[in-house]
Amino acid sequence: MLLTLAGERRVLFVGGKGGVGKTSVASALALARARDGGRVLLVSTDPAHNLGHIWDTTLSDAAARVFTASDGYVDAVEIDPQANIERHFTAVSATMMKLLPERLHRSAQAHLDLAKTAPGSHESAVLERIAELLAVGIDSYDLVVFDTAPSGHTLHLLSLPRKLAGWTESLLASRSRSDRFAAAVRGLVGGEDPEAAGDAQLRRTLIARRDRFARMNTTITDRAVTGFVIVTIAERMPVAESLGIVRQLHGLGVDVAALVVNRRSPADAGAFLAERRQHEQACLQELQGNLPAVPLIELPLLVRDLIGEEALRELAALVSAVENPSSGGPVRGGRAPVRHGRPPRSA
Repeated sequence: MLLTLAGERRVLFVGGKGGVGKTSVASALALARARDGGRVLLVSTDPAHNLGHIWDTTLSDAAARVFTASDGYVDAVEIDPQANIERHFTAVSATMMKLLPERLHRSAQAHLDLAKTAPGSHESAVLERIAELLAVGIDSYDLVVFDTAPSGHTLHLLSLPRKLAGWTESLLASRSRSDRFAAAVRGLVGGEDPEAAGDAQLRRTLIARRDRFARMNTTITDRAVTGFVIVTIAERMPVAESLGIVRQLHGLGVDVAALVVNRRSPADAGAFLAERRQHEQACLQELQGNLPAVPLIELPLLVRDLIGEEALRELAALVSAVENPSSGGPVRGGRAPVRHGRPPRSA
């Protein structure tokens, strides 16, 4: 199921409550798709990055090769909000200085320096980088996997492209009215407008921004292209949060393509874990009862932390075992994974 999704969709967001194993599942999906011949871009949007830790390497805001197979590979990125804030404001400053008379440059720069720390700057920088990587990923990779921050942060980010595209469209409409008024004045009094060239540049910048966010919104709401994989564990709070995520994603028009219940306790490893598994079963039934149409798989509780390529290979093999149950897959400290629900809807 998950590997079918990774083969059919071009973009997968992997999200859920903090600490449920989102990064491990996202990495295993990326690795499995690469072993199947895919070119994969794996992006962490979480401010508290864990991607480099799991791949046992140092990552940055630039794509770096973390896995190579015979035909496929995985490039990974950890979005650096501060680097993107600096880059964004450098570009804004360059544009403003062209538009403003020199006597205002110092005060404008002071305003921009202050704006770097304003609420929303961090989110804006991350969103700009996500939009860039999404565009690059669609053009140059077979699959883009976003390892996202805990759900509240991610849901807010996913709601922004539509809002910002609309806001920029309103700004452009306002500029159009101003431009028509200025043109009428120039027609009455004659002469050249020294700000016309700057206005044209500003318009081009706004149009590019509007189009970038509009494209992002179109991509993430196209179920033939994009799916959201929710990772959770079979406990009351994570399950409740997962159900809330589904409701909000549906409100945003984003397809919930699969549920992954991670770290299921084994039934045959002692009384403690067997009783724990019974409690987990009640949570699992609540999840399935509310989301009967969303495919769900279970992954077992493993005996050690997932760090390094070899550990991710084992997790990828576990995921593969869901689609090919006869292979069994390597199981450590738990049962083989289980699949529930209907097959995913066709792309």
